[in-house]
Amino acid sequence: MLSRKLTAALVALTSAGLVAGAAWAGPGVKYGSPISEADVAALDIDIRTTDGAGLPPGKGSVAEGAKIFAEQCLDCHGEKAAGGSVFGPMVGGVGSFLTDKRKLTPGSMYPYAPILFDYMKRAMPMTAPQSLSDNEVYALSAYILNLNGLVKDDAVMDAKSLAAVEMPNKNGFLVDSRPDTKADRCMSDCKPIKE
Repeated sequence: MLSRKLTAALVALTSAGLVAGAAWAGPGVKYGSPISEADVAALDIDIRTTDGAGLPPGKGSVAEGAKIFAEQCLDCHGEKAAGGSVFGPMVGGVGSFLTDKRKLTPGSMYPYAPILFDYMKRAMPMTAPQSLSDNEVYALSAYILNLNGLVKDDAVMDAKSLAAVEMPNKNGFLVDSRPDTKADRCMSDCKPIKE
């Protein structure tokens, strides 16, 4: 059993440590620096893919996209995005989701064109993600959509025109109505999730 003196010493040391810790972390101690609105804005690259809300200013043409693709994308994605050493094709497959031989490409799979911009802006090129300018991503989006037959050769993509592109698989995503699922489709004023 601990002696009274030892117990008192331990209590005193613990109390002193708590008091010192509280004083050290108290008011007036600051860590880092406040983040500015500009700093937050630089990180806010979220794009609502259904309607393109959040797409940045800028524009790019099919022709510009072809040049950028040849410089930045060809090694991984192949000539005219037909598939390369690292990734499979990014063209074709439109309508293949109605068959048992699905071909996953932006033209066959994406329900909304802004998804293409969002993905490329965040993840490409693989060796330097987020290094492409907004104009370059618009141009690459125009080029990929053109290769998939979804925009004309002279198309110029910007926030408005990209969001207006009708994707072939827009209605290809269905609500899961199996009886063992409990998810109700809701886009606004939704009920709280019940467990």
